Amino acid sequence: MKLNCDLGESYGNWSIGNDEAVMPFIDQANIACGFHAGDPMVMTKTIQLAKQHNVEVGAHPSYPDLNGFGRRSMQCSRDELISLVRYQVAAIDGVAKSLDVELSYVKPHGALYNDMMKSDSVRESLMDAVSGYHRPLKLMLQATPLYEIHKEEAEKAGVSLLFEAFADRCYTDEGLLVKRGEKGAVHSSQLMLEQAQLLATEKQVITQTGKRISVAADSLCVHGDNQESIDSVKQIKHILANI
Repeated sequence: MKLNCDLGESYGNWSIGNDEAVMPFIDQANIACGFHAGDPMVMTKTIQLAKQHNVEVGAHPSYPDLNGFGRRSMQCSRDELISLVRYQVAAIDGVAKSLDVELSYVKPHGALYNDMMKSDSVRESLMDAVSGYHRPLKLMLQATPLYEIHKEEAEKAGVSLLFEAFADRCYTDEGLLVKRGEKGAVHSSQLMLEQAQLLATEKQVITQTGKRISVAADSLCVHGDNQESIDSVKQIKHILANI
């Protein structure tokens, strides 16, 4: 199982995360495309950093919500969703190509990601946006008990999927993420390591009610926002390397 991380989320004079510290320990970098965070300079530097560490590059598009960090849902038509996703993907793809780096997948951000997992129409629009891009790219979405249905949807749309799980987030019994505003939505460092271990060895998570559910993931999402989280990423990397 690979490790992926949301990166390139600084913007102008505003700095977030510690990309240089976490990049050596991950396999996939989900790079912001400018709609929730990131700017041309940040995109360039983040892709260069990924290239330096042989990290796979993915586009991390969102709703056009810079003020809300892409965490607010928006009512967009199918055509709007397809256009705004392709616009952002093309931006990252163009910068990456100029640096001799190949963009390989798309992972929606924030509210767009959550809406994709809850809404058939949003998910269908995003699959169409990726499958209709001028060259093949994979779409990353959350591994849930419905992953077989999602695989069938993707095959019909003509897109390949990457399934991911989350080390630091609590799950509902339906296999979705507990909303950030709810108590216990984000795990402590110890619970994060325990969940990473369970995912890697048994492909399962323990939900907020104590139920075990299957989560068959290709990649595990981690974060490098501060030194504590970076230390946790190092430990997760060690766990995965010794399985």
